[in-house]
Amino acid sequence: MQSNSYNLWWPRGVTFLLSVAAGLCAAFWVLKGSGAGTAPLASPVAQVIASPTLDPQVLAQALGGGKQAAQPEAAPSSSRYVLTGVVADRSSGGAALIAVDGKAAKAVRVGGVVEGDLVLQSVTGRRANLGARVDGPATVTLEMTALAK
Repeated sequence: MQSNSYNLWWPRGVTFLLSVAAGLCAAFWVLKGSGAGTAPLASPVAQVIASPTLDPQVLAQALGGGKQAAQPEAAPSSSRYVLTGVVADRSSGGAALIAVDGKAAKAVRVGGVVEGDLVLQSVTGRRANLGARVDGPATVTLEMTALAK
């Protein structure tokens, strides 16, 4: 009589997995019952190491960081500007009425200076984009308030 050896492997595999699971379970309960692993997690040495007393700037200099770089100038806040009117045309031109810091609104054409280095880049519908250059990225986007019905 000839037996198929492939049919014998699945009971052997299941038996092996069950015996591994039983061994792991027994090891868990033995370790839990003996008190192993119940030592306090935070020893006094760990507490001393965990409380930093170093100045971050001194540590950065010690690691070769040097002096702290100057912070880049913040982008203009859109809360300083109020868009009160827009005149847009199809050739990417137009103008906008923009009030700065609560002062009277001033008409500015596309490409014109709004304040300092800030220029009006484009106007569309009820929106105006401001940035450092006409062809650069927009740093401030202004929208007109909704119309009252």
